[in-house]
Amino acid sequence: MPFLLRPSGKDYLWGGRRLKDDFAKEIDLVPLAETWECSTHPDGPSYAASGVHKGRKLIDILYDHPEYIGSHPRVQPGGGIPVLVKLIDASQDLSVQVHPDDEYAYLHENGSLGKTEMWYVIDAEKDSHIIYGFSRDMTKDLLRQSLEDGSVERYLQSVRTRKDDVFAIEPGTVHAIGAGTLIAEVQESSNITYRLFDYHRRDKKGNLRRLQIDSGLEVASLKSSIQPRQPIRVLNYRPGVASELLFRCKHFQVERLLINTERIRRMADYRTDEASFKVLLCIGGCATVFALGDSMKGSLQQDGCWTVFRGDCMFVPANSVPLKLHGKARFLSVVC
Repeated sequence: MPFLLRPSGKDYLWGGRRLKDDFAKEIDLVPLAETWECSTHPDGPSYAASGVHKGRKLIDILYDHPEYIGSHPRVQPGGGIPVLVKLIDASQDLSVQVHPDDEYAYLHENGSLGKTEMWYVIDAEKDSHIIYGFSRDMTKDLLRQSLEDGSVERYLQSVRTRKDDVFAIEPGTVHAIGAGTLIAEVQESSNITYRLFDYHRRDKKGNLRRLQIDSGLEVASLKSSIQPRQPIRVLNYRPGVASELLFRCKHFQVERLLINTERIRRMADYRTDEASFKVLLCIGGCATVFALGDSMKGSLQQDGCWTVFRGDCMFVPANSVPLKLHGKARFLSVVC
């Protein structure tokens, strides 16, 4: 049976208030920079917020019920899932950083996964941007020197962001989220980040934030980056719902669902999967989710009902009962 999730929060210094104001996140952190909506990572676990498992960590639920994960995903040690879903509010620029791939992380970070990321821009202020790679070919010596003397910004490629943009951040890509950007991030279940440059900012104790330049130089791609283009997106229509593929890699797949059943009697179908769990993240609007089972008479009976608001996240176990949605809302649907 599906269940809603309650996230952990992060109070990184670049965060703001939008996750509280726009998404009603009741987390006692100021600022609130990130919420880890669906996570089995020990640095930020999520918890069941409804159903028979309410209050328990997702990682513990999946340890007791490995069938919820499905047969396809790469199960992590201790029953974890290989994907992590976040909401990110960048009130200030994030640090310039880079992530390792799976092979490097396994060898140098105690068997951790690397980090492939996908960003979906929920909202962006005028002139907001991201950093995506370099505008010219670099060398390790030039990059190290520019990081030390603070001139690295002249070599970074700035890309303007707009609402509904999608960006794929592969391991090795030097990157940063710019101020004024509200993002849903889907990534491998990893918390390995090599911070290269942080604008000489200090933490709450007045200390310069730690950098990992040596490790970052080992994994960073030094070639100039092609200006990222938005993927061709094709809407597929069914009664009450339109869907489009946003991103697919070997680790996960992300679709956007547009639900609008306000003027029709038929509810929208949400296709569950026998081979993998799914994650439903509401990024706009409001909808009611119905779980339907088979009755003794062969007709459908209602097994569960949830009202889902903007910012809510739902875990759908593998081989779940059929789901139907009613309302007007936008979702990201994640599957491994």
